[in-house]
Amino acid sequence: MKRITSPFISLALVLSSATAIAQSVVVVPRFSVDETLTDNATLVHAGSRSDQITELSPGVRVNIQGARLKTYFDYSLSHLIYAQGTSGNRNQNNLDTFGTLEAVDGKLFLDFSGNISHQAISAFGTQSSGNLTFNSNRTEVSTYRISPYFRSKIGNIVNIDGRLSRGIRTSTNDAASNSATTDMDVGISSAESFRSLGWVARASRQQVDFSSGRPTEADHIRVGLTYALTPQVKFFADSGREANNYAALEKQTYSTNTVGMDWQPSQRTTVAVLRGNRSFGANHNVSLEHRTARTVWKFSDGKDVLTVPAQNEFGLIGNVYDLFDRQLMSAVPDSQTRAALVSQYLQSNHIDPNSPVLGNFLSSAVSLQRRQDLSFALLGVRDTLTFLFSRTVTNRLDAVSSSLDNLTTAKYVTQRGYSINYSHRLTPEYALTAQWSMQDNTGDLASQANTLKSIGLSIAGKISPRTSTGLGFRHVVADSLLNPYSENALTGHLSVQF
Repeated sequence: MKRITSPFISLALVLSSATAIAQSVVVVPRFSVDETLTDNATLVHAGSRSDQITELSPGVRVNIQGARLKTYFDYSLSHLIYAQGTSGNRNQNNLDTFGTLEAVDGKLFLDFSGNISHQAISAFGTQSSGNLTFNSNRTEVSTYRISPYFRSKIGNIVNIDGRLSRGIRTSTNDAASNSATTDMDVGISSAESFRSLGWVARASRQQVDFSSGRPTEADHIRVGLTYALTPQVKFFADSGREANNYAALEKQTYSTNTVGMDWQPSQRTTVAVLRGNRSFGANHNVSLEHRTARTVWKFSDGKDVLTVPAQNEFGLIGNVYDLFDRQLMSAVPDSQTRAALVSQYLQSNHIDPNSPVLGNFLSSAVSLQRRQDLSFALLGVRDTLTFLFSRTVTNRLDAVSSSLDNLTTAKYVTQRGYSINYSHRLTPEYALTAQWSMQDNTGDLASQANTLKSIGLSIAGKISPRTSTGLGFRHVVADSLLNPYSENALTGHLSVQF
């Protein structure tokens, strides 16, 4: 599989399109320096070594708000310097980009996204709270996706839509499996002339290819009915046929069915329930969300096929940014405008937007996962409190693959994560933040278990409108049979925007 290593390809595409169709382009270069003094840079119990780690990070954020193109591109390159030589000096990429291009008015669109982050290779290996200390169990993971789609209609009778998506995931660790996923979906449904009772028919195909595994395919055809009891309450049901090669080398055919309900008693409260049967058995998805002027509550429970684990798979809340994005969803429907407001709010309160509640591990075959998420945010005048909880249970769905990963030696991998973050604004420019988090991973064996606990305290603020600084302390305790350790660290941060 060809590996994409440079995010500047995405930037070139964004900027070239912007010159022709963008109405507003904002480019903000930045440079940051982070210093970490740790008493355990090697993350071991015996023979730990202290180090002073310097991180130099030039970066840029591009925001484009055009009549046809709406996108953002955020990239930084971090150079890590280890004063005591506990690790060789190295570079790390960080990328987050998403955009939508409207190629033909109201009919033809293109979504694209890219992400470079760092993930654990194994759920049972050494876990860490960051990417600066040396940890052979973490790797840089790049995920890119491009998805053209169309929408059309025949009068007020029939809606027609279709989407083609291509995504790739690569890693800098040669032992980890890369993957490529192709999704095709097309459907027709009733339009406005059908009021209470509607209909829908859809056909889809998914192809997944793992570099260290085998390719799998799944085809799905289904037809269904929808019924709007009231404008706030809608029911739906469908039946169909699915053919896939998850359990055998050749495709096998299965019957499928789904029933569900969507209820929106107000603009701030939504409830969605889905229950169905597929080739692997029962699947479900339950979602409850409630927002007030100062709070947002979210619970979800889903079970379905997982092709490539990512930090925000299934669109569930995976970090602090997602939680505040939900809080503003009804007040600011436009995703690009909302993203700018969320980023500004988190920066002003000095809250890390990328703080995950639960890290993933890399897999090399199609899996089945049940995931439960519970989150809460309270936004006060000077205080902000967030709570996030996630639990996943993952098992291998591809019974034929001989590839090696955590699901080769453990039938089930169970992960639980908790995170509490409290921020208090001391002055208009400075805030005090306290964070506690815990994650535990378990498999079938006693050696397949570990727990990572972290507590942190920091104070951060702005020296000037374009310069911010901060000081922090963290204490980490990792408990496992193979490699228990503890770490204490002091951190300093300085960032300048140009």
